[in-house]
Amino acid sequence: MGLKSFIKSNRLKNDFGFWLYVFLHECSLLKFRLRTDEQVYKKRFKSTFGFELNLKDPKTLGEKIQWIKLNERKSFHTVCADKYEVRNYLSKRFGDKYLIPLVYQTDDWHTITPENIIRYPCIVKANHTSGDYRILRSCDDVNWEEFRRQCHLWLRSDYYLISREWQYKNIKRRIVVEELLQTKDGKIPNDYKLHYFNSELKIVYVSVDREGVNKRNTYDADWNPLPFSWVPKEKSGKGVRGSEIAPPPTFDEMKRIGKEIAKEFKYVRVDFYDVDGKLYFGEITLHHGSGFDVFDPAEYDRVYGDMLKLQ
Repeated sequence: MGLKSFIKSNRLKNDFGFWLYVFLHECSLLKFRLRTDEQVYKKRFKSTFGFELNLKDPKTLGEKIQWIKLNERKSFHTVCADKYEVRNYLSKRFGDKYLIPLVYQTDDWHTITPENIIRYPCIVKANHTSGDYRILRSCDDVNWEEFRRQCHLWLRSDYYLISREWQYKNIKRRIVVEELLQTKDGKIPNDYKLHYFNSELKIVYVSVDREGVNKRNTYDADWNPLPFSWVPKEKSGKGVRGSEIAPPPTFDEMKRIGKEIAKEFKYVRVDFYDVDGKLYFGEITLHHGSGFDVFDPAEYDRVYGDMLKLQ
């Protein structure tokens, strides 16, 4: 085991390991602090796609998402990106019936205790980042001391600095605990990600059986399979598509609600879950994959870029 792996594997074991990891992580971020948002976009774009990012006359979908990241910045976007505050926005617009039941929320990692998290299974996540979560099946599955350190790390994380997605910059950081959605056979439901271009549904991106085969299928607004994958570069071309599935019973309802939300944006992704015929809201994502996911075949990046109008 290398030194970096050793430090990472021990970051939750004790306070010394925790603060050593924090110090080294902060040092590693210095290079990000010295770059502008545009510099970060251009460097990563060239590394991902192999050509220079054109922000003056963007053509591909990847380029246009970078343009949106740089030019579309509203306080409302902060609410949409906040996994806690977006619940209030949705409640005001559509009522509470689509919200996943809330177990607990806090801005103090010390309070992540079995006395406060009382319903299982549940999912614990940071409200201001992407991908920071943990599923808790029962109280006994958790080393609470280590898990509190993990939540502390999440609350310290400056996701904006890494992603340079402005909507994350001013979120008040919290830990949010929600009930874990499960189908009647005990599985986590598929995640339906509806992509709207100028308020029109163009791509339905489905994360299928996330704890099992974990595949990614794409469909159009009429549920016809689309002939491409759209995933991070390291996963592209690796058989990410699964067997075709039928549309969920609530698909029409998803499309209706998604379209209402999409009226506020040039481009937006609205996520939903269908649990045995009951619809739940997932999240609002302003820039899928931060604009760096890769189409395979690559020509679809331009095809969908042509569909998205910026003016």
